[in-house]
Amino acid sequence: MSSIANLARAPDLTPRDWLEAGQTLLRRGGLRALKLRPLAEELRVSTGSFYHHFTDFDAYQGRLAEYFADTQISELVEAIRRAEAEPVARIRLLAQTVRRRGLSRLSIAMRAWAESDPRAKQSVERHDDIVLGFLTDCVAANGFDRHDAAVRAYALMMLGLGKLHAPHLHMPTLMEELIGILARRA
Repeated sequence: MSSIANLARAPDLTPRDWLEAGQTLLRRGGLRALKLRPLAEELRVSTGSFYHHFTDFDAYQGRLAEYFADTQISELVEAIRRAEAEPVARIRLLAQTVRRRGLSRLSIAMRAWAESDPRAKQSVERHDDIVLGFLTDCVAANGFDRHDAAVRAYALMMLGLGKLHAPHLHMPTLMEELIGILARRA
């Protein structure tokens, strides 16, 4: 009895609900998982309700790509700037939020999608500009010149995207140690 018709009706959905559900599917299974039926099942609605918000699936994918950088990451960075004044604490808060929300997995899925869709590519590039700019500002505020701050920001971002097997390192504290090394002056 898992047909969509038997699912409990979700409250009135917004386009953002559909976009968030799409990101959930991307995190779980990449672009292959992003299809209308699984999307509707994720939201517990019929596929027909999709068309109240989007003209077709291609338009939806375009909005999903835009949402990643132009809404989601922009809002996150601005919220962190408002919430925390100290630069290294801002970096920590970004790292914690990225980890908690599964944004590294989403970013990896977006990067794979960007290989075949110029809309996703543009969004990933915009995402990177926003995050690298934010991290560069944070590191520069600790006394590094812009170039050194940008190199350190790049390293922090790459570390956040990487999933390397290193059993000799204590993973729960590794990012904190790396932030200390890359973002603080000796």
